[in-house]
Amino acid sequence: MAKRSACLFTILRRHKNPNRSKKREEVMENPSLINGSDYFHFLKLKEDTQKPSMEVPTPPMIHGIDGFQSQKPNDLSREKSNIIENHNFSNGLDSWHANCCDAFLSVQETRPKSCKHHAVVTNRSQNWQGLEQDITHKISSGSTYTVCARVGVSGTKLQGNAEVIATLKREYQHSGTKYYNIARTTVSKGKWENLEGTFVLRDKPDRVVIYLEGPNPGVNILIESVLVFTHDKILPCVYTADDNIILNPDFEDGVNNWSGRGCKIAVHASMGDGKIIPKSGKFFASTSERTQSWNGIQQDISGKLQRKLVYEVTAFVRIFGNNVTSSTVRATLWVQTPDSREHYIGIANTQATDSDWVQLQGKFLLNGLQSKVVVYLEGPSPGTDILVDGFIVKHAEKTPPSPPPVIENPDYGVNIITNSNLSDGTNGWFPLGNCSLNVVTGSPHILPPAARDTLGPHEPLSGRCIHTTNRTQTWMGPAQMITDKVKLFVTYQISAWVRLGPGASGPQNINVALGVDSQWVNGGQVEISDSNQWHEICGSFRIEKQPAKVMVYIQGPAPGVSFKLAGLQIFAVDRQARFRHLRRQTDKIRKQDVTLKFPTPDSSSMYPTMVIVKQIQNSFPIGTCISRTNIDNEDFVAFFVKNFNWAVFGNELKWYWTESQKGNLNYQDADDLLKLCDDNNISARGHCIFWDVDNTVQDWVKNLNKTDLGAAVQNRLTSLLNRYKGKFKHYDVNNEMLHGSFYPSRLGQDIRANMFKTANQLDPSATLFVNDYHVEDGCDTRSTPEKYISQILDLQQQGAPVGGIGIQGHIDSPVGPVVCSALDKLGCLGLPIWFTELDVSSINEYIRADDLEVMFREAFAHPAVEGIMIWGFWELFMSRENSHLVDAESEINVAGNRLLELKKEWLSHSHGHVDDKGEFCFRGFPGTYEVIVVTDGKKTVKKFVVEKGDVPLVVPINP
Repeated sequence: MAKRSACLFTILRRHKNPNRSKKREEVMENPSLINGSDYFHFLKLKEDTQKPSMEVPTPPMIHGIDGFQSQKPNDLSREKSNIIENHNFSNGLDSWHANCCDAFLSVQETRPKSCKHHAVVTNRSQNWQGLEQDITHKISSGSTYTVCARVGVSGTKLQGNAEVIATLKREYQHSGTKYYNIARTTVSKGKWENLEGTFVLRDKPDRVVIYLEGPNPGVNILIESVLVFTHDKILPCVYTADDNIILNPDFEDGVNNWSGRGCKIAVHASMGDGKIIPKSGKFFASTSERTQSWNGIQQDISGKLQRKLVYEVTAFVRIFGNNVTSSTVRATLWVQTPDSREHYIGIANTQATDSDWVQLQGKFLLNGLQSKVVVYLEGPSPGTDILVDGFIVKHAEKTPPSPPPVIENPDYGVNIITNSNLSDGTNGWFPLGNCSLNVVTGSPHILPPAARDTLGPHEPLSGRCIHTTNRTQTWMGPAQMITDKVKLFVTYQISAWVRLGPGASGPQNINVALGVDSQWVNGGQVEISDSNQWHEICGSFRIEKQPAKVMVYIQGPAPGVSFKLAGLQIFAVDRQARFRHLRRQTDKIRKQDVTLKFPTPDSSSMYPTMVIVKQIQNSFPIGTCISRTNIDNEDFVAFFVKNFNWAVFGNELKWYWTESQKGNLNYQDADDLLKLCDDNNISARGHCIFWDVDNTVQDWVKNLNKTDLGAAVQNRLTSLLNRYKGKFKHYDVNNEMLHGSFYPSRLGQDIRANMFKTANQLDPSATLFVNDYHVEDGCDTRSTPEKYISQILDLQQQGAPVGGIGIQGHIDSPVGPVVCSALDKLGCLGLPIWFTELDVSSINEYIRADDLEVMFREAFAHPAVEGIMIWGFWELFMSRENSHLVDAESEINVAGNRLLELKKEWLSHSHGHVDDKGEFCFRGFPGTYEVIVVTDGKKTVKKFVVEKGDVPLVVPINP
């Protein structure tokens, strides 16, 4: 230490920002361009002379303005003065603040009697922590500002390069705080880089702060100088958000800027004897000698992408050669982070052909800092060439929010089927195919249960049914056109009685289907094993684009098998009426009586005159799926931590992720996610130990013989459960056993129960779940509640300690009574039920919000349900399109706000006077409360917790 040439001065105090301590709770918005488009100009980062590596880099002696070499000295002169106070730290750290970290001044002795100052920002535990300065009163709207900074990085945790970012924070009294990354540069240890960018304010915030941030936690930021000044015109090196960041996109400059990813590339004016010509322009590119599906054309776009902004990729593609007429072509992003992690982001895919150009289009977003980014095309089998024309990557235009649908006279509860009771023979019906329809008697006179639950009291059915015979194809059956009766964005429930005809041998599927133009829509199905009973079939559907033709038809049994249909009902569902019922039900089953008991006053005191009870947090588990890449985005983390108390990892705990190659274990991603949860007191579900569906099993596991597979299963259990013992409160032991049988088909039927037994031995604290999909919606005969119950009972009979039932909840157009019916059936087992992967999807945010509310209210109002997990909330990071609650650039949509409104509704508040017994009574949800006690004009605040229970709770409130 004595030999170091740098002298260290006073540490700058740690500055707590109440609006941003540990997390950003606010969302980012997009500022406007000076030209009137929707985004800032960005400056390309300039390269600078690099110095030899040393522990603390020495700033180079560059002449010019404050250490920057200027190509246009007049443009950057002091004529337009710098607004940053103490820009080169000549006055120590005056005017600067360290945001939730520490800072000190370092002095490099560059020559006798002279010191060169720079700031060192250290003890950083988050990417966004750094050094900031308030510039509120020095900045005006409409002016363009240039930011120039000289930065470096250091620290023992620095691995490779790190990215430093200049960020603008704008605070508004009525609309929160918004952030914008102005500029960024990649810096390596021992070297200094210029950080430059521009911004313009379109309004006047209440407070404006500029700060430097970016490197991973533990990496120090070094800052020699920071300038912010105005100028009259945009510098020549500016490019706009509308620019295509791909160089040579139309291949007019040959293959310059492009390369082959494991293959050869070439540029053509035509191919195939002139039959293939460019889609536009003069040229297109091709790949050849592809030996792997991931081979394709690529371009390095490192340093051109802004984190937390949405980019859109478009290109025209087709295939050629290898006698393949159709194949999937994918656009993929390969990303390397500053800590040398690598991951792939799927952007888009399309079915390309050898006969014409098709458009490939998709979007992506980078959450964290990236040291290298490459975009490429891949997909077809080896030997098939990929052709590409006009490759574009640019900032995506923001999709305007969908308006609320206008639905006039939805006729809730009115059956839209003509002649449903068959009093007029088969009028309104027709046979689909060459089958025969006849009206017979002997069907039930009451509605099926799910329809009864929705419609309430209803006139009896006629007892007549359609008998369908002479069927030569599975799709043949009775049909009816309903085009003019179906209204857009209305959720319809389907209900009917069905029965197999005489002599049928089961099991047979019967399905209510809809033909919507050229699409097939599943309206519900049931599996029947005998012809002696009537069975309920129920389901739902919704149409969101205007169709030319809608037909409903009943199909499914094998050719030659006849069936009967009775009382088909298709009617619009009144969700608000159901919600009113669920609110009453919720109050009964979720709230409990609470008595606050105050001590008996002595002669010198008195009972409180007023108490105000406010619930701070409901303890009911509401969680979400998260992934490792998500947590590099501080806006994502802020929403997650603020609004959820449970988490589940999307992929990071699955076997194919933790051991993609035999013996190469990767638990780092799961460790990072678990640390985030632990740091914020968020419980985690372990999803999943195994996955029984064949195509989810990694190749090396598939290739094992029976003995080695058994050993690998045991090693997986031992490795995972020992490492995380006590860390995960739940485990999905073997995912989707109703839809797959990889392990029992190779290791015998007892392997599933043994998985549960071994998991319980290794971590007795964890509740072990079964987990499957389409259990709740009536549209999948493989996963009916009855089959799920049978599977659970079978596992329990083999000694498997099944502790919970997971219903994934990937559902379309949910109908409350249909969902509730499944919950009622599963609830008979007495096990806790969790919705483990809930998501809903609609192009209209208002309909999506309604669907989400249906599922949350049904779950929260059902006594057997003990938790709800949604399968993500952030756009572009969901398994289903049109299912997000927050868009990719941090704006909460209608569906997201609906969830927040429900969470707010499920908080209990009360106020009043203490009675003469010293008691104050109210009904409330379990959770954490705050009570304000007013006594003789003085207020005291106490906290208490209401634990879940079936008996009234007495809470003593001590002075």
